[in-house]
Amino acid sequence: MKYAVLVLILLPLPAFADLQMTTARYACERGVEVPVTYVNAGDQSVVTLTVEGRQISLYNQVSADGAKYGWPSDGSNYVWSTKGSMASLLWKDETGAETPILTNCTQQ
Repeated sequence: MKYAVLVLILLPLPAFADLQMTTARYACERGVEVPVTYVNAGDQSVVTLTVEGRQISLYNQVSADGAKYGWPSDGSNYVWSTKGSMASLLWKDETGAETPILTNCTQQ
């Protein structure tokens, strides 16, 4: 028997009036498509993406250029990085080194 698990990430949202949701689809190398939902609420943002059948939710992080999302921890985690219509999915290890998983993703 298979079970589906729904995981919700609750953010302290300033007001629902400020809540904006945008969906997008990115075409990446090796023919991989990544569906993405951006949720923006004032100064807080979350991205939820599906890669290889896994749903990943990441919080906005400080970025010098473009937008960057990751999991707020000192351990290993995924990183979604965007600039304009391009994006990349990276793996950040516990030392902070980032290894590309999917690159050259173009928003469709």
